[in-house]
Amino acid sequence: MEKCLKCQDNEWPNQERTKCCEKQVEFLSYAGDFLTLVFIISSVILFITAAVILGTFISFQDTPVVKANNHSLSFILLVSIKLSFLSVFLFLGRPVVITCMLRQISFGITFCIAVSCVLAKTLTVYIAFKATKPGSPWRRWMDIKVANWLVFICSSIQCLISVIWLVTSPPYVENILSEPGKIIIQCNEGSAIAFYIVLSYMGLLASVSFIVAFLARTLPDSFNEAKYITFSMLLFCSVWITMIPAYLSTKGKYMVAVEIFAIISSSCGLLFCIFLPKCYIILFKPEINTKQYLLGKCNL
Repeated sequence: MEKCLKCQDNEWPNQERTKCCEKQVEFLSYAGDFLTLVFIISSVILFITAAVILGTFISFQDTPVVKANNHSLSFILLVSIKLSFLSVFLFLGRPVVITCMLRQISFGITFCIAVSCVLAKTLTVYIAFKATKPGSPWRRWMDIKVANWLVFICSSIQCLISVIWLVTSPPYVENILSEPGKIIIQCNEGSAIAFYIVLSYMGLLASVSFIVAFLARTLPDSFNEAKYITFSMLLFCSVWITMIPAYLSTKGKYMVAVEIFAIISSSCGLLFCIFLPKCYIILFKPEINTKQYLLGKCNL
């Protein structure tokens, strides 16, 4: 009578059932995975694009188009967008404890800083035109420090949520044996509630930015980027609302791929909708990028 041996958890028998073979391990591998290659190329190209735009804004920081709406916020926004593209690399490769802990936290904080900057820029546009009326009470809110403090406070709340998440129920690596012959290695969020609080807070900031930008979209065009912010926030919210059911209905590397796609596409929305129109004026319409032109348009 032949003696049967039980295969280990990471093994399964061959077709002849004569020996144990290692199960296939599934994750977004750097070696031979087409999805990983696409994400790497996209992230690197978009990171370089954001760096070029940041360099352009720094080179022309004294021009009216850059200075019109708090250029320091524009710099912070561009840096946070660059970091969001880099955060994609935390989602690639074999999951380990440190990447599992950092991936959701890093993208949550960088996106929160970006959306906070967008909110601050939108409020700056709205308040700037409300304060043009004589005796307007909005004048006391025109200080640049108000916008900077808004970004700091909104970002600090997200950082606090992230710290509580890491302390109470940090993400960890889990092996799922859900399919014959395959082990799915992925990160477990640790606390699904904390994960959705991070997303909900980010969605709240984006929704407020969208509403304020929508209200300010009809203000004079010369200084007004509210219509571009409106479209970028509409795209941002649409991507993440669509991402949640897709994220919940997939597993393994495809679940990670859905989140990476949401990060890249929403970051692209912020980058191109807000900054490309200004770059076009800076590089190809320098006659518009003058104080005299802007003041003339504003007086119409």
